[in-house]
Amino acid sequence: MKSLRLDRWRDTTLACMVLLSRFSNRMNSPDITTMDIAAVNALIERDMKLVDALIMRRLQSDVVLINQVGHYIVNSGGKRLRPIIVLLAARTLDYRGEKHIDLAAIIEFIHTATLLHDDVVDGSDKRRNRDTANAVWGNATSVLVGDFLYSRSFEMMVDIDTMRVMEILSHATNRIAEGEVLQLLNCHDADIDEQKYFEVILRKTATLFEAGAQLGAVLCGASAERERALADYGRHLGIAFQIIDDALDYGASAEEIGKNIGDDLAEGKPTLPLLRAMQVGTDKQRQALRDAIEQGGREHIGVVMAAIESTDAIEYTSRLAKQEADKAKKALEELPASSYRDALAAVADFAIQRRN
Repeated sequence: MKSLRLDRWRDTTLACMVLLSRFSNRMNSPDITTMDIAAVNALIERDMKLVDALIMRRLQSDVVLINQVGHYIVNSGGKRLRPIIVLLAARTLDYRGEKHIDLAAIIEFIHTATLLHDDVVDGSDKRRNRDTANAVWGNATSVLVGDFLYSRSFEMMVDIDTMRVMEILSHATNRIAEGEVLQLLNCHDADIDEQKYFEVILRKTATLFEAGAQLGAVLCGASAERERALADYGRHLGIAFQIIDDALDYGASAEEIGKNIGDDLAEGKPTLPLLRAMQVGTDKQRQALRDAIEQGGREHIGVVMAAIESTDAIEYTSRLAKQEADKAKKALEELPASSYRDALAAVADFAIQRRN
């Protein structure tokens, strides 16, 4: 009981510190984001430490190679945005239990499994400025360890013993797989339009953000309106996050994004910057972009970058991402005001302002 009171006192103190920081920001510079990502992390510091400890504990296997690969990818410096969203969504609705810790770890395991599989499918050798697992141990090992993480996440879902949780996460993992297959089908297809592009990122990326936010409401037994609001928040946030990811492939340095510039082009992926440049570029640019998408590789990168720059495709892409982030923040209006709700809004801002 004493430990519980101490934890609540610590959480309350952190919340007060964040509120004071926001008030100061508004007084000194009303245009600055009211809460930065450091303040968000401080607000849920205790919860995240518990999530990290659980991840390390549930990664354990008597198969040594699984331990090696699992720890390598989990400790590779990710932003942990998906588990952060689970924690904040639950805390926003005043959840006082511990199952949000389990769900946050489950979401991170599912995400990590998708990374392992993605890097194999894409033939990637760099992620977060490190060699990918498939570059170190080979494709077969990466796929199989990804399968281990998927199956471990489902073991953990069973432990939660809530059919609604199983329903949401099983549906989410199925949608993610569909998104991956759709993206594969779209590769090297220069006739893909924005509607098909958004269908891919809705399934491939936004689905897990949506599920994580929605699960926070499910844990609390929230109303259908609040559950839908958090699901909407997560979905729009996930779309914004992926749009910015695609923009960074052409608008940032390799050091910033932690992978090779032009990876999407090399794989023949018709992402939003390319689609926009094709839509408004000259006939010559349009043909060059079609050739780049259909042939893949990086030999066209100079022509592609010139076309993207001259058509303001990055600015257009960033604008659409901001619209999605604004929709995410709008959805939060259904939730009670709190520092945790403000933190969810700050995460939406961070998703579109980041450089990696």
